Amino acid sequence: MGRVRIRPHLGLFTRLLTTSLLVAVCAVAATAWLTVAGTTGAIRDQQGQSLDDDTRVYDALIAYAATHTDWSGVQDLVGDLAARTGRAITVTTPARSRVAGSEEGVRLPYRPTALVDPLRTDPVLSDAGPIDPRAVGPFLLPAKDRGELRRTADRIARCLRREGVAVRLTTLPSGRPTMRPDPGLDGRLVCDALELRKPLRSERLPLDQVNELASECMKQQGRDGLVVWADFSWTLNDRGPKNSDRAAQECVTEARSKQLSAYVSPPVLLFVGDHDSRNASAFHLSTANTLRIAGAAGLVLAVAAALTALVGGRLVRPLRALISAAEHPADVAVRVPVTTRDEIGRLSAAFNDLADRRESLERQRKSLVSDVAHELRTPLTNMRGWLEAGQDGLTPVDQDLVALLLEEAVLLQHVIDDLRDLAAADTHSLVLHREPLYVRDLLEQVVAAHRGTAGPAGVTLRIEVAADLVADADRVRLRQVIGNLVSNAIRHTPGGGRVVVRARGEGGDLVVEVADSGDGIEPAELEHVFDRFWRADKSRSRHTGGSGLGLAIVRKLTEAHGGSVSAASALGAGSVFTVRLPRT
Repeated sequence: MGRVRIRPHLGLFTRLLTTSLLVAVCAVAATAWLTVAGTTGAIRDQQGQSLDDDTRVYDALIAYAATHTDWSGVQDLVGDLAARTGRAITVTTPARSRVAGSEEGVRLPYRPTALVDPLRTDPVLSDAGPIDPRAVGPFLLPAKDRGELRRTADRIARCLRREGVAVRLTTLPSGRPTMRPDPGLDGRLVCDALELRKPLRSERLPLDQVNELASECMKQQGRDGLVVWADFSWTLNDRGPKNSDRAAQECVTEARSKQLSAYVSPPVLLFVGDHDSRNASAFHLSTANTLRIAGAAGLVLAVAAALTALVGGRLVRPLRALISAAEHPADVAVRVPVTTRDEIGRLSAAFNDLADRRESLERQRKSLVSDVAHELRTPLTNMRGWLEAGQDGLTPVDQDLVALLLEEAVLLQHVIDDLRDLAAADTHSLVLHREPLYVRDLLEQVVAAHRGTAGPAGVTLRIEVAADLVADADRVRLRQVIGNLVSNAIRHTPGGGRVVVRARGEGGDLVVEVADSGDGIEPAELEHVFDRFWRADKSRSRHTGGSGLGLAIVRKLTEAHGGSVSAASALGAGSVFTVRLPRT
């Protein structure tokens, strides 16, 4: 019976997360729109609005210049900035030639608002430093290098925190992580934080150019050289009186500016002015606007409630089916429909699988009880019959009767011993006493013990094994395995036939084969030969002897040794049972 497996598709967690994100995005988008729209008018009325707009326009144009080599595509950005700020924006060259503008024919003010140059930022409108950090040029890291650096940074940060140094990781526009604040010399040495300043392969060539330009700048001032690191921090080669931190920083900035000049847009002048009319898009918190806010919030709540009810209902339905099935009486096996391919669908399939296995185990239990009762009833019935006959005087109580009763008692004891061995193997309480043993000696003992049975039956017994073949196994249990196979082969081999016991080493395994020249086993029955109480003789007569447990014990004892047993047979050509055990 094959197990039903459900391949994962959209998991329950994914669906819940997607739904939550969808609701959150709607709520955030609605809230952000209302917040921005609702505060626009108030912000415009405050003193300093002009500087705020100037800063916004300046920052957007600096970002464009830092990531483009010319201004050919800036017109759309200027138009968008003008629409968002409500200001008249014009960009010109230093010679006042128009580059882009939000309006045609606007008269420019006498003085520009700012010089837009990412390599020389305006300290009033930007606090990013002399060079805008978004001007990365050849230092833009690929995704693979970013991941590698991030892992290194996380490792160093964890180490510093263990040392009591509080640091925060930030990522530069180039993709390189940096620590804020600087952990200091002690922290860098303890946790090897200097590794974060070393350049990657893709950064070595441009960083060498920066080092060359900075060192040349220092030499022109009569100073010693310096070393610039990948995060653009630097170290002076000599702390002599000629050197100074200020001069070093200026040379590093100048070197970076020379290198980046080919990667950024040339400097332009920015002019920002006011329109005559007020911005019509300003938002006032009137009664109508209050109703709009309440309506939007209500809509978001309604959407969230509808989605939650829909998804929740679909998730709860199969769970309720599982609960209902689990509440049925223990003797009733109920299946549930598998309607999804997520975790609940897999749970439903596992539940059905469990019900199938339970039914199978229940059938096996009933069959085992029936077989055990049959096997024990037969000798007990015989013993009772003969004892009652002796008690009633119908048969003499002599040695023949005692011998007959003893034979039935031995048979009963044999069945009980077999059941005990199987129970020990099933509960993994079977203890093996392994020891090195000569396989030939063990096989000779088995064959000698069964010659008394094979001789009267007209069956020839022989062994084929090398004298020096050694294995590490439990002597008693291995002899029981081979003895059961030999006994089974003798019972199913007619007079004049033969049983051959062969053993050989194969790689690291011991292979023992018991071959007979009997009638063989039907192909359809071959897979059941190791089942408990199975007999090829469906009439369950005892003319071949045995309890029907011998081969089941063979399998269990073989598996306890870490090996395996198999059977091959052809009708009219006999059967071969093969035991394979690890020799060590």
